[in-house]
Amino acid sequence: MLHVDLDQFIAAVEVLRRPELAGKPIIVGGRGDPNERAVVSTASYEARAFGVGSGMPLRIAARKVPDAVILPVDHEAYLEASERVMATLRAQPAATVQVLGWDEAFVGIETADPEAYARAVQAAVFERTQLHCSVGIGDTLVRAKVATGFGKPAGVFRLTAANWLDVMGGRPTKELWGVGAKVSGRLSKLGIATVAELAAADPQDLIPEFGPRMGPWYAQLGRGEGANVVDDTPWVARGHSRETTFQRDLTGAAQVHEALRELTSRVLEDIAAEGRPVIGLTLKVRYAPFSTKTYARKIPATSDGNEILTRVLELASGIEAGHPIRLLGLRAEMPMPDDARKGHTPTRSGW
Repeated sequence: MLHVDLDQFIAAVEVLRRPELAGKPIIVGGRGDPNERAVVSTASYEARAFGVGSGMPLRIAARKVPDAVILPVDHEAYLEASERVMATLRAQPAATVQVLGWDEAFVGIETADPEAYARAVQAAVFERTQLHCSVGIGDTLVRAKVATGFGKPAGVFRLTAANWLDVMGGRPTKELWGVGAKVSGRLSKLGIATVAELAAADPQDLIPEFGPRMGPWYAQLGRGEGANVVDDTPWVARGHSRETTFQRDLTGAAQVHEALRELTSRVLEDIAAEGRPVIGLTLKVRYAPFSTKTYARKIPATSDGNEILTRVLELASGIEAGHPIRLLGLRAEMPMPDDARKGHTPTRSGW
């Protein structure tokens, strides 16, 4: 199986639209104004060299790279480019394509020479879209995904059971797909610092820290094991979310309630297209200067907009009074159809 990942996708799309930007540090985020509150959606390799990364406040990114070209997010342009890429992948000989997002997908194939197939995929994507991609080759989805990082930019790399520990064994656990800094820190407290140590761990020893499901899964992840079938069953959203960063902090209850009504309205528009009721709500609140809390609850299944808004406002009763708010986010969760792809992510063996 192959993992195809477009290189600096959003920045690359912007360069195609403005060829004069090639080779320059590019930062894409918000409305392209570093004086407004917004975060970086992506940055070109030239900007990343200065420490700019996704999720960083746009204002800080601009300080790191004073001569960067800062552009607004253009979702429609990226979606259009992504659809051309995915159509190209589906057109490859005997390919099964499992889309992961705008800029990445798994491709299941049967071939005696996966490297040659991968290079043919790269050539086809470039010919059709003028975008470069890196390709990871693996005997599990996890290994293919991790392999891609070693192929960037525009390269091909293979990770299988034969070389997994040779390549990954000495690396810190946070370099695994699905293990972030927090989980890595918890593993360190158990004396597990490297991928090899995690691979050798007894799954039962991880259960007290991570639970009966996640403990064994992390041990499996350390070995690079898991699902080994690419599934092209259409992806179905478990929920929809929206969030708004306010250019001026919200300081009063009336402001907060009005903002929540607007946010709920936008989420309900997304939910309506799914034809499924809402069964859970999560409210995200970022207080000034930058502390974030979430408030969540399950609700009786309903498609009634007024009922959902009432539940949202009930959640909002947990908001800390007197604390200025710089961001509000709302996620509505829906029940999954019986025929939907099982599991959340490929790493959990659900796909």
